[in-house]
Order: sequence, then structure tokens, then C-alpha cells
Amino acid sequence: MALDLDAIREIAASVDDPELPHVTIGDLGIVRAVEQHGDRVRITLTPTYTGCPATEEILADVRSALSAAHIDAEVTMVMSPAWTTDWITDAGREKLRAVGIAPPAPAGQQPSVMLDLPVACPRCGSRRTHRIADFGATACKAPYRCNACKEPFESFKSL
Repeated sequence: MALDLDAIREIAASVDDPELPHVTIGDLGIVRAVEQHGDRVRITLTPTYTGCPATEEILADVRSALSAAHIDAEVTMVMSPAWTTDWITDAGREKLRAVGIAPPAPAGQQPSVMLDLPVACPRCGSRRTHRIADFGATACKAPYRCNACKEPFESFKSL
């Protein structure tokens, strides 16, 4: 029996990220694959960070969402290849910006020579910003402050 893998992907992708509840794991590009193996579905996820403390919660939330839709699936987390900020969708970048988190630009829009350029403030757009510390609430983000509007914000690190 053929299953609707696109519908199953949508269910998995609609799960909120536990650390960023305004952003789904689909927005972040965490859902790597949805495959059918006989009558069984396998969903593969990749965390945003190898040491991400939300890994088990993400797995449980995806399994719960699938169970609520009466879908029996194997859900696994893989670390290789490693997640990259290039997998964040355009909608995900906008959602991050809307709550004051500056996402990195997609790889094709990064400068060809990586410089430690100031991060644009997601509130006012100024590049007159400075990093406050190397790590924020999670290891994949760093805290910044805007010198123009004086607001603090976080930025996803380019990975």
C-alpha cells in the first residue's frame, strides 16, 4: 500500500521546535527524509547542533504528532551530514527575524571571503551591532546588542 509521504512530511515538519516554539522543525530544515520501506515509514531528522539538548524532545514530539494522525513510523536522528543553516527555509528566516533572532544568509548570499561582519539587527536593520558573548541560551546562537536601537537580540551562528 502506497502511503502519502508528502502528507506525512507535513505532519512531521509542522512540529514546533521546543527551544523556538514560533518556528517549526520544518522551517529549520531538521526533517531530512521521509521514506517508505514496504509498509513502514521511516523519518530521518538532523538536529541543529550535535549537542542539542532538545533532541529527545523533538523525537518524542514528532512521534506524538504522527501517532495522533494514526501513522506508525520509525523516527530517527542522524548526525551526518551535519545540519547547516542553509537548510533554514525562507519562511523560517522570516519567523526568526520576526521574534528578534537574526538568521544567517543562505550560502549563496554569503560573501565569498568569510569576514566577521556585523550582524544586521532584526528589529531596525542597522549593522551597528556587537556580539555580547560567544554563546547564548543555546550553543547554536550568540547574543548581540544593536548600537542604533539599543535592543538585544540573538543570531544563529553560520554552520
